[in-house]
Amino acid sequence: MDKRTSTRADGGNSPQPLCQLSEVQPGVSVRIKQLSASPEMSQRLRELGFCEEQRIKLLSRNANLICQVCNARLGLSSQLADLIWVEQLKPPQRLAA
Repeated sequence: MDKRTSTRADGGNSPQPLCQLSEVQPGVSVRIKQLSASPEMSQRLRELGFCEEQRIKLLSRNANLICQVCNARLGLSSQLADLIWVEQLKPPQRLAA
């Protein structure tokens, strides 16, 4: 399997590992980093909101994956999710009271 990395959005130099959307656990928020589908399929994914740098949340993962994208819930096959490379986002830190 091809393991990819990206630079951190917070300015850090340590690379963040990328994984396929199909490997993400439900409830996790991720940022799309790369689409490795055909040009036609990549364009269709972008039209649906699966753009590079877009934040999405995986809601469920069964035979198909349900993602929250741009305040909409969309379903993808696991084969299509294999073509979407993402980085996991850190959960927001709560401020101490």
